[in-house]
Amino acid sequence: MTPKAVQDGRGDAETTALRVRDIQKHYHEGATRHPVLDSVGFDVRRGECVALLGRSGSGKSTLLNLLAGIDRPDAGRIELLGEPLSELMEPALTLLRRRHIGFIYQFFNLIPTLTVAENLALPLELNGLGPRERQPRIQTMLERLGLENRAETFPDQLSGGEQQRIAIGRALIHEPALVLADEPTGNLDAETGERILGLLSEIFRERGQTLILVTHSRAVSAIADRVLTLEQGRLIEADLEPAW
Repeated sequence: MTPKAVQDGRGDAETTALRVRDIQKHYHEGATRHPVLDSVGFDVRRGECVALLGRSGSGKSTLLNLLAGIDRPDAGRIELLGEPLSELMEPALTLLRRRHIGFIYQFFNLIPTLTVAENLALPLELNGLGPRERQPRIQTMLERLGLENRAETFPDQLSGGEQQRIAIGRALIHEPALVLADEPTGNLDAETGERILGLLSEIFRERGQTLILVTHSRAVSAIADRVLTLEQGRLIEADLEPAW
């Protein structure tokens, strides 16, 4: 079966949160040049959940880092809300990422020396919200996560599922336009992972945020509105079975 290339052009500027055009990324090992992403392009509508599906080494995490502005492509263009991520200078990129992007990690990445409430407060502080503005948001999020009695708890006193709930809350609490989730259930058992996915899906849809979900699991990708599959650095249509 020959993969069918994904076509660009899903929606106009008013309805499109993310535009990715002809992205190329390579890594060098000595004199050898290894292609990781090859002419990747797609659009994501505002409020849409898109799963990036692919096996290990297909380029999923590399693409996610490019979408977050953590890394830059060798060629191509990425726009978030009309802003060209790949062309912004670092100070402007940092501000855009701080305000408009939330990131959910596989291994939680909570700050161990901060309490649950302090971890949730961090993105709000970075966006200039004072204590009076922060506290209602933190309390509302704790209640939504079902962890209102854990505000003063430190991360190492939480279960894996509780830590991931807090990680989700931290990514969503400042209401970013784009939420990026990198294997958000990969470090959890199947039952806990299913509950976490349900919670993530409920909260981001309630808030009208856009979610890019990176996974190697078709079960996880089932919560998405659309699935894009990466094979050897190239993007193929969601309705085609990957050749692996």
